Amino acid sequence: MKIFASIRSPLTPESRRALVLLGLLLFCPLAALSQSASLPGATAPDTGKQEQSVTMLPHDSDSRFWISGQANIIFQWHPSFPAKYSGPHSLQADAENATSNVLTLYTGYELNKTTELVFDVESAGGRGISRALGLAGFTNLDVVRSPDLGQTPYLARLMVRKIIPLSQESEKADRGPLSLATSLPVRRLEMRLGKFSLVDFFDVNAVGSDSHLQFMNWTDDNNGAYDYAANTRGYTWGAMVEYQSSQWGARYAETLEPKVANGPKLDADLFRAHAENFEVEFRHNFLRGRQGTVRLLSFINHANMGNYREAINLYREGRTTIPDVIATRQQGRIKYGFGANFEQPITDTARVYGRWGWNEGRNESFAYTEVDQTASFGGDLRGDGWGRKLDKTGVAFVANALSGDHREYLGLGGQGFLLGDGRLTYGRERILEGYYTLHLWRGVFASVDVQHINNPGYNQDRGPVLVPGLRAHIDF
Repeated sequence: MKIFASIRSPLTPESRRALVLLGLLLFCPLAALSQSASLPGATAPDTGKQEQSVTMLPHDSDSRFWISGQANIIFQWHPSFPAKYSGPHSLQADAENATSNVLTLYTGYELNKTTELVFDVESAGGRGISRALGLAGFTNLDVVRSPDLGQTPYLARLMVRKIIPLSQESEKADRGPLSLATSLPVRRLEMRLGKFSLVDFFDVNAVGSDSHLQFMNWTDDNNGAYDYAANTRGYTWGAMVEYQSSQWGARYAETLEPKVANGPKLDADLFRAHAENFEVEFRHNFLRGRQGTVRLLSFINHANMGNYREAINLYREGRTTIPDVIATRQQGRIKYGFGANFEQPITDTARVYGRWGWNEGRNESFAYTEVDQTASFGGDLRGDGWGRKLDKTGVAFVANALSGDHREYLGLGGQGFLLGDGRLTYGRERILEGYYTLHLWRGVFASVDVQHINNPGYNQDRGPVLVPGLRAHIDF
């Protein structure tokens, strides 16, 4: 009871306004809710790209132009929790709350049946609890890891897509902001060039990839050990080629790395820094009549990285006051890793998914988060059984771990770009998350989310902590 009593901490004016909005969405009249289940052509919200359009405005499948948008507001808080000590990069032990918001404008144009242009503008504002510090599996994927960047709109995506048919047979395709074609050759090559996010295409999972309608935690929606090349906002420039057939596909991307760990600027010199990403996926009826998908991932990053063991050695030699991985940075270091994910329908309304990831863990975490090994498992259930076919509920568990060098570095007082309690009694960071997404009207959704975190920042001397949250989402 003590934990829940402390949740009544004062809210900031910004958070109060967001909470009022979210509350209105969550408790709108039942009459409006009942109408949503009968919208023509509507189905449950799904991946970061929805299975079927549920939007405020209709989208013409025959037009060469595409324009849509979305708004996502997340309010999270946590009560005070036990902590024997705290450091400069710790999750704050006192009760706190925070609100984030992301606005995205998607535009596209089909030059012809095989060539598309995409141009997206985005604004990310607000903040996460503790300024997004103190957790490897942070609670809100919408949060920019450097909140001082502000809410000024920026270019999110600018890319050209070229489709090269390899067969006469075609199949129906779902039109969306990143793929405008309504029909595609069964066998084909696709090439993309420009600015995008690697996780738009790699490590995608229908059950856990969308922080706007599904899970919110970084390591439930993405593979925490996949240190994918990106600037602070999650985007990079690069080229990608993809092969697809009826039962399997493969994709490869060459992209730019940030100049420094978690940096806003990318290094344009490919001879100095770059990343290779490769993934193969297999689609098969692993259960009779129900097609599942397995994806196998690998990546290699070349960048100006530090090394945890070298930082420890410099500290033990008395050359630094604490281990400092920044002092050991060297151009051309390599960080590599592997991952796997699967998704499998169990019934018409229930699915399960899982992820596993590993990276070498000797060179510093550079672009995503401080995770060297991860394993997660979860599932979701559509609300058909209780007459709410556009609602969805899900639950997932993830366990994150560090390499030996990485944990010793933090234990001696070193700091990463996310973690640094000053000391460390190591334990795997374990997170249990559950959500319920409620369809309100047309493209309006609201969600309740709860995350329970053991050993925040891998530290048995801190936590556990409970992080409830509310989310409002609108698709235009």
